[in-house]
Amino acid sequence: MIEIEEIQAWLFQVEPLSGESLSHFLGRFRRANDLTPGRLAKAAGFGGAIISRWEKFRFNPPPSPSQLAAFAGVVGVDVERLMEMLPPVGMGMKMEPIRLCGACYGESPYHRIEWQLKSVDRCHQHQLRLLSECPKCGARFKVPALWVDGWCQRCFTTFGEMKNLQKCTDREI
Repeated sequence: MIEIEEIQAWLFQVEPLSGESLSHFLGRFRRANDLTPGRLAKAAGFGGAIISRWEKFRFNPPPSPSQLAAFAGVVGVDVERLMEMLPPVGMGMKMEPIRLCGACYGESPYHRIEWQLKSVDRCHQHQLRLLSECPKCGARFKVPALWVDGWCQRCFTTFGEMKNLQKCTDREI
């Protein structure tokens, strides 16, 4: 059986993107390294359910400093950078529904943590209302950790194409 130390020696590093949510980063890291949530958690030295919870934006209780430090050692990302992928302290966050801006995603395909904040209902860059379901078929979006191809899992409309179906906010009309 392969030991955790042997696994860490061959892990591919994945660079976090600006404003990326921890859920999306976890999915990219796990796919790059062909790891399950349980295997990644074991490499960090904690129970398998923790990574699955983080992928679903379940941060109650929030990750402890020791968990973040152990996880940082496995993924090769500074603790401070990992904390930027979490909701800011004191800011309410929506675990569900998962939201996105199709225009942003079309420009840079990754999920931003700000899209899940309760205080945010529109994209500040494009002045478009955030989508919480596919505007073509109505399917809710899966957690960002599962976004492999960047499209609706039911009708295959790409997230980038959804920008044409997003509504402007009242501030722009």
